[in-house]
Amino acid sequence: MSTAAVADTAMAPARPGGRRLLLLAVPVLLAGTGAGLWFSGVLPSLLGLGRHGEAHGADAGSAAAAKVATFLDLPEMVANLNSAPNRRPSFVKLRARIELSSPEDAAPAQAGMPRLLDLFQTYLREMRPDELRGSAGSWRLREELIARANIAIAPARVTNVLFTEMLIQ
Repeated sequence: MSTAAVADTAMAPARPGGRRLLLLAVPVLLAGTGAGLWFSGVLPSLLGLGRHGEAHGADAGSAAAAKVATFLDLPEMVANLNSAPNRRPSFVKLRARIELSSPEDAAPAQAGMPRLLDLFQTYLREMRPDELRGSAGSWRLREELIARANIAIAPARVTNVLFTEMLIQ
């Protein structure tokens, strides 16, 4: 090989793929670091935001003070579960409390209590014992009872159903 050929290879630029890799790696690294700081809570606190992106300050405090949870206890319910395949009777005993969206909703909720209990009892009688097993079963039951409660006490709004006792026999 001649000295001119050796000089040409020595002066050749580095691989062009290295520059492209650098241009792709830097934004990915910055995005990953930003996401890590955001989800760890460091970046929201630096920006003056709350845990879920809401601003800190007088507005957030007054909104929390204005929103007072109103709870209404439901009477104890005992229902025979649908146990058609094995014909062995199963029962559920349920004590619950409903959370209303505002204190003004307590009067319509009390007025609609017979309709609410009827809808709850009817739904519980159609459930099978295996549908109530585990946390997923409790979650599905809660979601269905919220939907039925909102139908039963229509002008009022139920935001949550809290189980204080649930026994399945």
